[in-house]
Amino acid sequence: MTEDVQKHSVHTLVFRSLKRTHDMFVSDQAKQIALDEQSYKVKMAVKMRTEYGPVLHMPVLKEGRDKDPLLVSDPFGQPGYPLPGSLFHVVLHANQSFEPCIMMTYCFNADSTPDYMVTGTHPYPSAPGVALTADTQMQKMPSEASVHSMALALPPSQARQDASRTAASVTDIHRHAGGAERSLPPQHALSLVEGGTKNTVLVPRKAPTMPKPQWHPPWKLFRVISGHLGWVRSIAVEPGNQWFVTGSADRTIKIWDLASGKLKLSLTGHISTVRGVAVSTRSPYLFSCGEDKQVKCWDLEYNKVIRHYHGHLSAVYGIDLHPTIDVLVTCSRDATARVWDIRTKANVHTLTGHTNTVATVKCQSAEPQVITGSHDTTIRLWDLIAGKTRATLTNHKKSVRGLVLHPRQYTFASGSPDNIKQWKFPDGNFIQNLSGHNAIINTLAVNSDGVLVSGADNGTIHMWDWRTGYNFQRIHAAVQPGSLDSESGIFACAFDQSESRLITAEADKTIKVYKEDDTATEESHPVNWKPEILKRKRF
Repeated sequence: MTEDVQKHSVHTLVFRSLKRTHDMFVSDQAKQIALDEQSYKVKMAVKMRTEYGPVLHMPVLKEGRDKDPLLVSDPFGQPGYPLPGSLFHVVLHANQSFEPCIMMTYCFNADSTPDYMVTGTHPYPSAPGVALTADTQMQKMPSEASVHSMALALPPSQARQDASRTAASVTDIHRHAGGAERSLPPQHALSLVEGGTKNTVLVPRKAPTMPKPQWHPPWKLFRVISGHLGWVRSIAVEPGNQWFVTGSADRTIKIWDLASGKLKLSLTGHISTVRGVAVSTRSPYLFSCGEDKQVKCWDLEYNKVIRHYHGHLSAVYGIDLHPTIDVLVTCSRDATARVWDIRTKANVHTLTGHTNTVATVKCQSAEPQVITGSHDTTIRLWDLIAGKTRATLTNHKKSVRGLVLHPRQYTFASGSPDNIKQWKFPDGNFIQNLSGHNAIINTLAVNSDGVLVSGADNGTIHMWDWRTGYNFQRIHAAVQPGSLDSESGIFACAFDQSESRLITAEADKTIKVYKEDDTATEESHPVNWKPEILKRKRF
């Protein structure tokens, strides 16, 4: 059986609705409900105690602690609490968020001037008084003798504008004695001390300026080496700086004498283009990889293959050796990078995460130890121990084909058709863009002097100052007779161990060697640089 619902008149329902509305918004009305004065005092005392306790009680002179009858204990038992009318006066200042904050002002007694003032940093420059913060200090007020010497320290708008600039009265000095702290922003705190004036203004931080690039001598073509029958795709220099090795599309690996440029040895074994070569600094081994999915280890004492590393499912595009551990890292068109134990041939890790061809890989001894660049436009920093991605950099808009680590700084650069970008380890923080090489950048190299080299598909080489990103030279070497103009791409480049020679592998089947121009000076080849508005760090 259902209960009957009690019915009310429309007048009663409307009245109840009005009363609920009135109760809800009564605090917004002009007529406020009277507050209980005693409870309000308790509330404010508790609030002052909890929020401003550390800075509420100011230091008191030891010799005046026993003589001043106005210094009494506060309600919570803290000695030295100043009552209104004494040297200090506690006032409440409500900011825009209606949260009271305690302010301290020095006030004049009827028969004397104050001996001390509170100085500090005020969050509201226009508010009267000085805020109590952790930096609040007691500063002694200037004496009558030093008051006149403070006249010149007053702001020009507040000092007298006569010729002598010393006519400011004692009253003016006292009135403006604390004005500097109240009117200046926090970073310009002004300290007034006994015996004259001492302006200790913290100089604001200078606006960022674009540093002037370091002068580098221009590079010139020194030697052209021929011998390969196909595109030269990879280069590596031996640690002893006696020879260097190249891999080519003619499926051979050739070893050249660095000083004379003569061919020393040819190694055959790959059945497709050799895309990567690396010479070990820890053993007499040469490592190579190619589009035949093979990764080979060559013993240079016997000039033959002693190990194969099987596992990649597609062409292997890059190879690098870890500088301190006996591991080898390769990257492939199968969108993975693989970490191999050199001696056991075991596949230690398969680094998965890229969604397209992994075109380049670099190793370093510090964390993160492996860095890869891919055609999926991302760069990944890998934790070699866990075999997982530590950071993914997605700033590039096009495929990343080149990576280079700075030999001295904890930074690296990546090359892509949209930009060359510099990054900071260990988290891959973006540093700056190097814009202007508008081509498909295949390779990067950098030396200890801060010369960054970028080689592109159209045969151009750009030289950059690493620190500022200034492009100080552009080179476009002519192709060899008999080659097409389109066969002028730069596939790989590397500095030798002395960093005085730059070796490039090109699409006209030659190897070109560049060196610095010894006859160039800063007068003959000046830095064509103008200070300009600081470039925004575009991502």
